[in-house]
Amino acid sequence: MAEQNKQQIAVVGAGIIGICCALNLQRAGFDVTLYDENGLAQGCSKGNAGHFATEQIFPLAHPSLLKKLPGMLFNPLGPLRIDWRYLIQALPWFWLFTKNMRSKIYKTNTLALKALNKSAIIAYDNLLNEFNLGHLLTKKGSLLTFELTPLNQINTIYNNFIAQGIAVELLSAEEVKLLEPNLSETITYALLFKDVAHSVDPHLFCLNLAAQFSALGGNFCQQKITSVKLTEKVFTLGNNEQTFTADKVVIAAGAWSKPLIVPFGYKVPLDTERGYHCMLASNYGLTRPVASAERSFIMTPMSQGLRIAGTVEFAGTQREMNNKRALALLPNAKAMLKNTAPPLQPSSIWMGCRPSLPDSLPVIGEAPYHPNLFFAFGHQHLGLTQGAITSELITSLCLQQVPSIDIKPYCISRFSTQAACSPHAPLAQ
Repeated sequence: MAEQNKQQIAVVGAGIIGICCALNLQRAGFDVTLYDENGLAQGCSKGNAGHFATEQIFPLAHPSLLKKLPGMLFNPLGPLRIDWRYLIQALPWFWLFTKNMRSKIYKTNTLALKALNKSAIIAYDNLLNEFNLGHLLTKKGSLLTFELTPLNQINTIYNNFIAQGIAVELLSAEEVKLLEPNLSETITYALLFKDVAHSVDPHLFCLNLAAQFSALGGNFCQQKITSVKLTEKVFTLGNNEQTFTADKVVIAAGAWSKPLIVPFGYKVPLDTERGYHCMLASNYGLTRPVASAERSFIMTPMSQGLRIAGTVEFAGTQREMNNKRALALLPNAKAMLKNTAPPLQPSSIWMGCRPSLPDSLPVIGEAPYHPNLFFAFGHQHLGLTQGAITSELITSLCLQQVPSIDIKPYCISRFSTQAACSPHAPLAQ
C-alpha cells in the first residue's frame, strides 16, 4: 500500500453516507476515524423509508409544482408544509428552488441524478458482497400506485421513465393484486420499478457496515465536532473540550454540515426537510415498498412491521417534532390496505432532518480552494440510495484517482461564483 494511503482521515457524520465513506476509505488503506456525537446512524439513516430509490431521477423542482405550492405549504397536515415561524428563513431556499424549475436546468439536474442512481445498486453490491452481506439488500422492486389518476396521465409518467432508461412496467389492477394481494381494491394501476431494492431494517443495515469498518481497524469516536480548521496542511477538528488532527477531512454531517464549511468561505443553501414515519406492528402481508402517487407517502415492509413514511416539513433542525404530521399518515395507510381492523395503531413515531439543496443534487467533491477537504452531504431523499456510490467517488478523490462518473455537477462551486472546482487557491476568509 502506498505511503499516502496511511494518512489519517476524519469523517464527520456517522449516517449512511459517513459510514460508507469511512468503510471504503479504510478498505483503501487509510487510517480513518468516524465522528458523530449521537452514535452510529441515529438520524435519517435510522428512520428512513428503507427504499433504495434508484428510479427517483427527477428533481423535486418541477414546474408543475409551482401552482400547487401555496396551498401545499400552509396545510398543516399536507405532504409539503412550511412552519409559518420558519417562513423568513426558508424563503431564500424556495427562491432558488423555483429557479431550478427552468427547463434547461431541470434537464441538466435530471441527468446528474440519473448518473448517481444508475450506479447506486452496483456500488452497494460491490461493497456488500466483499463482506458477505448481500442479503441485506432485498431486491423485489417497488410499486408506485394510482387510484384516481387518469390512464393518459399515468402513461405520460410511465413514458417519462422509459425515456430515461428506467426499468419499469405498467401494471393493471389485476396484476397489482397478483403481486400484492393485500392492497386495496381502489388501486387501478401501478408502476413496477424493477431495479430498486429495500432494507428490512435500515438501522441494522448501517450497523453491519459500521461493524466491517471497525473490523478493518477503523475507529469510531462519539464526539461532537463543532469546528474544522486548517493549520500548515494539518486539519484540527474539535469542540470546546477536545481537539483531534487529521491529514484529510470528509464532511458528511447531513443537515448539520453547513456550519463546518462556512468558515472556509464556501456558501451553500443547505436546509432541512423534516420527514416523519409511523411503525405498525404488522407488515400486512406486503413484500416490497409501495408508494402512492396521489397520497404522497410510502409503505415499506420491515422486520419490525410496516413503516409508513413521507411528508416534507420546513421548520429547521431545532423545533420539536409535530406528532400530528406523523399520525396523519395512518388514514392513508388504512385506505391503501385490506383487512386493517382493528384501527391502525402505531408502535412508534419518528421525525428526522433530511439535508436538502434546492436543485435536488448532493454536494460531492474536494473543496475547490482547500486540498484534502472533501464534501459528501445534501443527499435529500436519497441518502440511503446514494451512500455506496458517494463513498466510491470520495475514495477515488482521496486516492487522487479519476472518479467513475463526472462529479462536476455536484461541486459546491455551483452555489458560489467565488469557487471553481479547480485550481486550488486560497479563498478569502
